[in-house]
Amino acid sequence: MKLFDFLEETYLALSANKARSGLTVLGIVIGISSVIAMLAIGTGAQNSIKSSIQSIGSNLIMVTPGTQRGPGVTVSAGRGSAKTLTLDDANALKIIASVKAVASEVSGRYQLAAKGQNTNTQVVGTVPIYTEVKNIQVDSGNFITDPNVNGASKVAVLGPAVAEDIFGTGVNPVGQTIRINKIDFKIIGITKAKGGSGMSNSDDMVYVPISTAQRLLSGNKYVTTINVEAENSDAMTTVQADITALLLSRHHITDSTKADFSTMNQADIISTMSSVTGTFTMLLGAVAGISLIVGGIGIMNMMLTTVTERTREIGLRKAIGAKGKDISIQFLIEAIALTFIGGFIGIILGWAIAAGMTYFNVMQAQVSWSSVLLAFGVSAVIGIVFGYYPARRAAKLNPIEALRFE
Repeated sequence: MKLFDFLEETYLALSANKARSGLTVLGIVIGISSVIAMLAIGTGAQNSIKSSIQSIGSNLIMVTPGTQRGPGVTVSAGRGSAKTLTLDDANALKIIASVKAVASEVSGRYQLAAKGQNTNTQVVGTVPIYTEVKNIQVDSGNFITDPNVNGASKVAVLGPAVAEDIFGTGVNPVGQTIRINKIDFKIIGITKAKGGSGMSNSDDMVYVPISTAQRLLSGNKYVTTINVEAENSDAMTTVQADITALLLSRHHITDSTKADFSTMNQADIISTMSSVTGTFTMLLGAVAGISLIVGGIGIMNMMLTTVTERTREIGLRKAIGAKGKDISIQFLIEAIALTFIGGFIGIILGWAIAAGMTYFNVMQAQVSWSSVLLAFGVSAVIGIVFGYYPARRAAKLNPIEALRFE
């Protein structure tokens, strides 16, 4: 038989029972679209997290209170409640080679109130260089200055989300007063919207001079984080090692396992989070892939039913000279056609689902060509694997017995 004959017979066979063929194709459509949509969600989450981490600064190394073990001493790692880092430690780090800038911060959540409105948000006491280290820009007014820090001024710079929550949309609150922890602060600036989520959302933060935060808010001389910007990405590992060595020396600690601080390399954070989200994406794809197997079983079931229904037709074809190979190819092409039709529709539907989720801000979903090729390849394999057995069964039918079948 020629290819055209195979395709014509396939069309006639599948269109003979449109409802059954449609339901079989639907199983593949659901499987393929689920795989593409789930992988798109995982990829989008991975890119979103990576972008969020990169947005907090470039070539960044963060030093936070770590774990110190000793007689009656235990410091909680990475929670900011430990009191082991000071401004003197931060100033000492400036002499390390390949360090571009150092910005200390004292952070905590406090109650804010103004104009009869109130909210609870993150307040960061910091220094002027913080804007460079954390890639923050001022939309209106000014950021904290050295005179503000030296004089422990009661001034504040608001993130746009905080300004909108307290003063409303379209209002410029620069020059007005806001109460932080029941203390009046004059608003001197508003930062540009940057985006983010959770504790890393700079739009939902308030910035005050670090000296003011230590004196009026935290009530001590310690800092919660020291942000160090390396000159370039190649120097980050060396700078991180030098920071560790210098702080161990300053804190008179000889055993690095007993360090009362910890350092986090921005590149390592991105790598770790990418690994986690990659595993998450694989899990989503695997779960969605189960529906593909179910769809494949549906194809096999349909083809076996078709072989039974067309037993007399198969016997007649063999009786007039059709070879077993021709019968096998015919049924295999029918199975592959079902999966290709379902796969094509599934790819379009999966792409549409991902685009819709992004468009309506449900979550960021990004379809990759690799996922499309994977889904298409899987649909082809399913057609071959689950169509092979029914095709072979049809090819092995005895023509005489087939003609006697009722």
